[in-house]
Amino acid sequence: MPQPDITFRGTRHANAHEAIQHLSVSADDRAISIGGRFFTVTRDEYDRIQCEYGIQPTTWHDHHGQIISVPGRDG
Repeated sequence: MPQPDITFRGTRHANAHEAIQHLSVSADDRAISIGGRFFTVTRDEYDRIQCEYGIQPTTWHDHHGQIISVPGRDG
C-alpha cells in the first residue's frame, strides 16, 4: 500500500545522534524519524504532523549519554 506524502518544516540530519545535537536549548524542539530519515522539528510542527497526518513519529532522546527511541505509530 503506497504511503501518503508528508510535508512539514524541519531540518534533516544524517542520524539520530546528529538530530539530538541540533535540538534547541529551550527543549521545545523534537528529534524525530519518519520513513527512516531523521529530522529536528519544533513542538508545534510535531503536534501538527500528528493531527494533520494521523501519525506519531518516532522520537529520539539523550538519556544520560545514551540515545534512546520512543517508537511512534502509523495512523
